[in-house]
Amino acid sequence: MAIIFVPFALLVLFLFNSLTHKLCLQTEMSQERQPNVFRTINILITILLISSYVEVLFT
Repeated sequence: MAIIFVPFALLVLFLFNSLTHKLCLQTEMSQERQPNVFRTINILITILLISSYVEVLFT
């Protein structure tokens, strides 16, 4: 299961980072705020992916 889930998780992180980048460009967000937005979204998506993996693992 981990063989399938790890590439999927990396793909999800890549897609969300590209969407976050587009959001920052579209809203003309300041350069000082962008790292905080990326960090917050990456942490939340990582938590979501870990909890999904644990749920799939134990079902």
